[in-house]
Amino acid sequence: MTLSNNPISNNQLRKMKSAARFYAVQALFQMEYSGQTFDRVIREFEDHRFGEAFDGYEMQEGDLDTFRLLVEKAVDNQATIDQMTDRALVAKWPIARIDPTWRALFRAAGAELLEKRTPPKVVIVEFVQVAEAFSHDGKEPKFVNAVLDHMAREAQPEAF
Repeated sequence: MTLSNNPISNNQLRKMKSAARFYAVQALFQMEYSGQTFDRVIREFEDHRFGEAFDGYEMQEGDLDTFRLLVEKAVDNQATIDQMTDRALVAKWPIARIDPTWRALFRAAGAELLEKRTPPKVVIVEFVQVAEAFSHDGKEPKFVNAVLDHMAREAQPEAF
């Protein structure tokens, strides 16, 4: 979580924002998979997932503002983001047919692209890195990169 009374280096804030993107994908997946509400999932991540330690490994603290923004905007703009994603996918693979993990990732990334606070190339790189964490055969990050590039060009054509 970002604490206003503790100065955080730019590098640490960048890491926290990266972690928030990863957590946002997980939260959106969990909401779809389990049917849990926005409030319940947000509370679970804030209370238990950020900085969680298990098996000698400690999870990175996430930037709470980034996490909340991505999840909230992804939920609020899901139809718009899903339409953007559909246009980026080939006709035989509408968003309803893709793995829920990638749907969650495209929704989180789409939310950030629509916000226009972060350069689209940064959004693409960050979410391709998230895709690498979820990749099974190494091909998914290339797929994610191609879809996000298309989505970014639609959301922020002036940036290209």
